[in-house]
Amino acid sequence: METSRRLIAEGHLIDTGLMTKYLDLVVENGGQYELLRFDIGRTVHDFSRTEMRVTAPDTARLNLILENLLALGCHPVEEERPVVLRTSDKDGTVPDDFYSTTNHKTRIFHEGQWLDVAQQRMDAVLVMDGAGARCVKLRDVKAGDRVVCGISGVQVLPPFRDKEKADFVFMDNEVSSERRVELAVARLAAFMKEIRARNGRAVVVAGPVVVHTGGSSHLGRLIRAGHVQAVLSGNALAVHDVEAALLNTSLGVDTNSGIPVHEGHRNHMRAINTIRRAGSLRAAVESGVLSRGLMHDCIRHGVDLVLAGSIRDDGPMPDTLMDMVQAQERYTEALRDAELVLILGTMLHGIGVGNMTPSWVRTVCVDINPATVTKLVDRGSAQASGVVTDVGLFLRLLADDLAV
Repeated sequence: METSRRLIAEGHLIDTGLMTKYLDLVVENGGQYELLRFDIGRTVHDFSRTEMRVTAPDTARLNLILENLLALGCHPVEEERPVVLRTSDKDGTVPDDFYSTTNHKTRIFHEGQWLDVAQQRMDAVLVMDGAGARCVKLRDVKAGDRVVCGISGVQVLPPFRDKEKADFVFMDNEVSSERRVELAVARLAAFMKEIRARNGRAVVVAGPVVVHTGGSSHLGRLIRAGHVQAVLSGNALAVHDVEAALLNTSLGVDTNSGIPVHEGHRNHMRAINTIRRAGSLRAAVESGVLSRGLMHDCIRHGVDLVLAGSIRDDGPMPDTLMDMVQAQERYTEALRDAELVLILGTMLHGIGVGNMTPSWVRTVCVDINPATVTKLVDRGSAQASGVVTDVGLFLRLLADDLAV
């Protein structure tokens, strides 16, 4: 039985390509559309507005189309229907028709009013309790929780960027080429100065390439100047940073000459052994065993340092969290209230952090491999902008621009 719904959308629908996505999504999922109205904004500041009717051969197909359109900012005309709440009957589970969240700002219509959803992140469920509506990971749902189901009364608000604003328009969610690095750095530095001036929060997500490319000293300059409030990474960053601090090598290669040293292959294990003997990174810093490097700077300057482990880790360092649930929780807490997330040479941790970060948080990914940025965006972090360049070079230019 053919069924249909009327939908509206408002925003920079043409410039962002959203209008094309709407129509493609309908057709690709077996539906049809009829444009009832399309008002195009007259200036770069004006939003466009469209109203359309979407028709599908059955209710299941229509619901699939509506769920996908909702995630992109479309809303049913009769959107002020109350949300449907169903009760979870078992810890860690929800009813089959649960609503799955995006990382965009979300509101729900409940008891005659629109309520903002708290703790926004993608791939969560919405739970209603005495404090309001909030995103909850599936594993954290408790029996008896009231869970939002279906799309009735749910509104998603993707962010739109003003094309005339100076900050970050240079990238516009695209992967920038190397010729744009200095421009990218200058505008990122300006934004970081703004964050610092209002005591905001900037989070760096870093891979060991920061050490290998000689960028660690420049990231340390940013930390010492107060431009970084948290560093999220894995075991390898700590291992090779300590190796460089203690033995002047990275992966057994002399950090000054670039020449492999004799038996350098064991240097990272020597670094791990030294920290394990000290008891922890903090104990090594406080005892004077570790007197320089990124780990030293993070600890001395009160930066939140979270190291998430993996199955391939050597050692690991005593500070590395090998419980993945605990590591995710610590990452989430470190990202709370962040205004900037700067991802440096790490696909694994970058994509993980992208899944935890709301779409209104500025996210910049720097990597020599453009595929890293592309994969981050493809996995839902559409707000991420990319700079394709050497991480060490980028950090040196950034620290110089910030004059730290």
